Amino acid sequence: MKKNSFFSSLPFKLIVSLVLGIVIGLFLNSHDGSAVTHGILNVVVTVKFIAGQFISFCVPLIIIGFIAPSITRLGKNASIMLIVALCLAYVSSIMAAFTATAAGFAILPHLALSPEVDGLKELPPVVFELTIPQIMPVMSALFFSVLVGLAAAWNQAKTVTAVLEEFQKIVLSIVTKFVIPVLPLLIGTTFITLAYEGSITKQLPIFLIIIVIVLIGHYIWLALLYGIAGAYSGKNPLGVLKNYGPAYLTAVGTMSSAATLSVALECAKKSEPPLRDDMVSFGIPLFANIHLCGSVMTETFFVIAVSKMLYGTFPSPAKMLLFCLLLGVFAIGAPGVPGGTVMASLGLITGILGFDETGTALILTIFALQDSFGTACNVTGDGALTLILTGFAEKHGIKSADLGDVLG
Repeated sequence: MKKNSFFSSLPFKLIVSLVLGIVIGLFLNSHDGSAVTHGILNVVVTVKFIAGQFISFCVPLIIIGFIAPSITRLGKNASIMLIVALCLAYVSSIMAAFTATAAGFAILPHLALSPEVDGLKELPPVVFELTIPQIMPVMSALFFSVLVGLAAAWNQAKTVTAVLEEFQKIVLSIVTKFVIPVLPLLIGTTFITLAYEGSITKQLPIFLIIIVIVLIGHYIWLALLYGIAGAYSGKNPLGVLKNYGPAYLTAVGTMSSAATLSVALECAKKSEPPLRDDMVSFGIPLFANIHLCGSVMTETFFVIAVSKMLYGTFPSPAKMLLFCLLLGVFAIGAPGVPGGTVMASLGLITGILGFDETGTALILTIFALQDSFGTACNVTGDGALTLILTGFAEKHGIKSADLGDVLG
């Protein structure tokens, strides 16, 4: 009974971490300058750094451990499902971008915004940098998983398949016993630093109107995605969406689809039915790295706003059309880390839209303010795409593989 208590659940721990982080950060902000405050901040930024390094290290292992075995289980249908997943992610991203473009041209002319982002406090440096390099970059892990999985499936490599199955069990133990317990610590320290810097009290009000509009856009897009997924699959999408609270909160705290992967898998596993177990193991890790609809929607809306603020004009529809189409491609290749989408697409912002250093810096600043909510939209949207994958597999007679209750 105690084990299933709400007060010992992951959502409760995440909420407590978030609230405590803000309270402690604001307290330290009000007592800035003292030796005690400086010492506490040294510990906080160091713990945050180490926790982030650990979770970052585990991400490639999680990707390999879930995607590669899932592809081998799909057998001859692996190539088909991979192509379908890539198409779903790209279409979702560019349609989110087009929606944001239409909203920007319709709403922003009626708003008068004056950005001011000065006055943030600096954090002390990390005292002890325990750098934990990944065994390989996230995109390398993704491509490795796909190639090994496809090759093993095509060649019916029983030994490699068995090794991958065993490796998945090992990775699941790492996730449940190490990664998930560390997440509240990472979230708490993240919000301590945000509150101390002044991001929560100073920067957020500056672009409150824009951020609220973007958040509404996220929720509308998620409703549309889940509606389409439900209509296509013939299943109730609320059966998936209702379990995504912990993943949404984790994404808000970590600002990283990759760091949220373990929790997203746990949430998706609880959605069976209507999600198929093999589609969860295949789709969720894959979409965590290639489906960034929330981040794309946010960046698109922001570049229109910043263009008007700094340069006095909106980008032309032709430029925005090209920007959106290419941004969808960049989103697929962007790392699932904080600011990954906007960092990967800086070439588009400067090359197609003609932003200078000031405009680029402003985009990076306001994007960082809401990056957590864009990530949360990305992660939650993955459940809808996985539901579409489930419907596709069933409509085309792709058999389900019983993976068991892999997340305990």
